[in-house]
Amino acid sequence: EFMQAFWDIEEAQAKAIQHLASFVRDKSALPYLQMFTELITFAMKSHVASLKLQVDGCSLLLEILSQALEQDVVMALDENVPSSLLDTVRNHSENEELLSLVCTLLMMISASEVAAENLKKAGGIPALLSILRNFLHNEKICLSCCGVLWSLAASESNVDQALLKSAVPLTSAVLQEHLQNGTVSEAACSALWALSIQGCLTENDYEPTTGLLLDALRLNPERPVLVKNACLALASLLKLSELSALRFITDSKGSGIDLIRDAYHLHLADVEVMGNICMLMNEMVQYDDVVLDMLSQKMDQLLFEIKRRCPSS
Repeated sequence: EFMQAFWDIEEAQAKAIQHLASFVRDKSALPYLQMFTELITFAMKSHVASLKLQVDGCSLLLEILSQALEQDVVMALDENVPSSLLDTVRNHSENEELLSLVCTLLMMISASEVAAENLKKAGGIPALLSILRNFLHNEKICLSCCGVLWSLAASESNVDQALLKSAVPLTSAVLQEHLQNGTVSEAACSALWALSIQGCLTENDYEPTTGLLLDALRLNPERPVLVKNACLALASLLKLSELSALRFITDSKGSGIDLIRDAYHLHLADVEVMGNICMLMNEMVQYDDVVLDMLSQKMDQLLFEIKRRCPSS
């Protein structure tokens, strides 16, 4: 009631957010998390120019959403939440610390199909791409933005194809910049896979993107999620283009076939990795030159091993 009565007074809203924060930390606020979210969002939207209120509001929203996730509480977030967060992005486009908080929140809410749809309608994709352009060096921001892009590209609802296409070079740039960071690389590979299956890559993208994905596999072979994501993205590219297939077997840093064999030996017990390797090999055998390379490297024997270990693959 206090927040609603004094909605136009910044200091009152700031004090109320501080009070709510102490209530949320007591873990006694579970029944009120939805209402708190709406009140905080409204306060942020009403005082969007206040940096402190935006930081405090985002921090508390992050705590609320994390607590809801821990307690398996489903929160029906309306369009005001993504809309308010994007207002924050536009008004504080140079504040890296705040944008990092906002991007984490956007990644969390984009897991919901409804929230992802609202985020698209509110102009989420251009806002994310603008953040990536300005903060490509920031691992946390890149991780969150790639997570959101994956959710938006993989969702069933229609997305502006031109907007998604404009995400391809930036997502590739993220992967190139953070190849040594396994977590960011995982997210970037996943986003590239989603963009690929949506038909967002052009013929000029196929070969360099294949090379980037091979680099990600080469530098992070021990990470099962990255291996799965990279295999899916590579399978999608090989399905589309013989250029990708040729780059796969002739990459100057080493053949993709060697990387697949290494991934197999590292993740023998992971059925999902085996399944994704099989999906990739299923696309590889479309091309005669690739088949000859596979046979010369005894990949038929590896397939028999996978079939014996994981019949479902």
